[in-house]
Amino acid sequence: MLKCTYLFLIFVYSNPLNLVLMNIKYRMAVFVVFIIIALSCSKQYYVVSKENYQFHSSNGRPDFSDLNYWAAHPYKTDPSDSTPACLNKKRDSSVDVFFLYPTSLIDKKDTSWNAKIDDAEINFKTDYSSILYQASVFNGSARVFSPRYRQAHYRSFFKNKNEVSPYFDTAYVDIKNAFEYYLKNWNNGRPIIIASHSQGTVHAARLLKEYFENKPLSQKLVCAYLIGMPIKTDYFNNIATCKDPNSTGCFVSWRTFKKGYTDEFIKKEDFKTVVVNPVTWTMDTNYVKSKLNEGSILKNFNKKSKGVSSQIHENVLWTSKPKFFGNIFLTKKNYHIADINLFYFNIRENVQNRIIYYNKQH
Repeated sequence: MLKCTYLFLIFVYSNPLNLVLMNIKYRMAVFVVFIIIALSCSKQYYVVSKENYQFHSSNGRPDFSDLNYWAAHPYKTDPSDSTPACLNKKRDSSVDVFFLYPTSLIDKKDTSWNAKIDDAEINFKTDYSSILYQASVFNGSARVFSPRYRQAHYRSFFKNKNEVSPYFDTAYVDIKNAFEYYLKNWNNGRPIIIASHSQGTVHAARLLKEYFENKPLSQKLVCAYLIGMPIKTDYFNNIATCKDPNSTGCFVSWRTFKKGYTDEFIKKEDFKTVVVNPVTWTMDTNYVKSKLNEGSILKNFNKKSKGVSSQIHENVLWTSKPKFFGNIFLTKKNYHIADINLFYFNIRENVQNRIIYYNKQH
């Protein structure tokens, strides 16, 4: 129970995007609520301390031959191996997923523009937030690879693009090198899923353009899950949007907000983005009832929460308010942090489904 409580504190207090979901003044109240829930928490995930992250880069760059520089890797035990207690651990690993995690570097007092690759706090935070709660969704049907990279600071998203492009380039160089190392040493011709969230999606889209679009590797693409950032409808020339739950060689994308709400920065967008509903896996704009959502994984990793309703509205996906004990304290309407979690079981099922159809076609 203590380990479970400790993980929750990391997730709520350390994950940068939790500010999206929860007002600061309510955090202590939510902590009290969780103490009650944690009494029944199952030990389904691997827990270490920051002392396990005391590796150091001699040149400030990741060495991808060293598994320390992989947040998730099938040749080591890490949080991506975790399975919610309500699921069995039977797995099929005929496909690989290359997962790019979101921003963990958000401390306003940190003046750096890129995270240090061997920063123990950042790596620990990444592994027990996005790797545990997001990357694990793919482990039922694929081997999970997630490289550490010198992510750009959160403030980079609010600056002039020309000014911050070098910082995103630094992050992308690490990802590119990791992907090339993966292809050379571990892929062995296996089908690939590209998956990402938030900043990871910025880099994943770029990776798809460079290595898959109009390239032989496109034949190995099962699907790309580009979640949490806008993907313009004309971004790709030859990688299509997935039209249904069975399509392969395509991509899906969405950004999640409470029904009836859209952030001001999205209202200012003068372009059309791809939005696929992760319940129907189509771009149909009809309202989808919550009972069709297979369920969510929220703060308690081992508890399957009720699903939310969903509906595509212009450039975003609208959902009902997440249902969990204590949700009265949830006042934020931007559900960015939960883009994956709100549809955890739908995604897990869809990954398996697309792999089946990919294998039939190849």
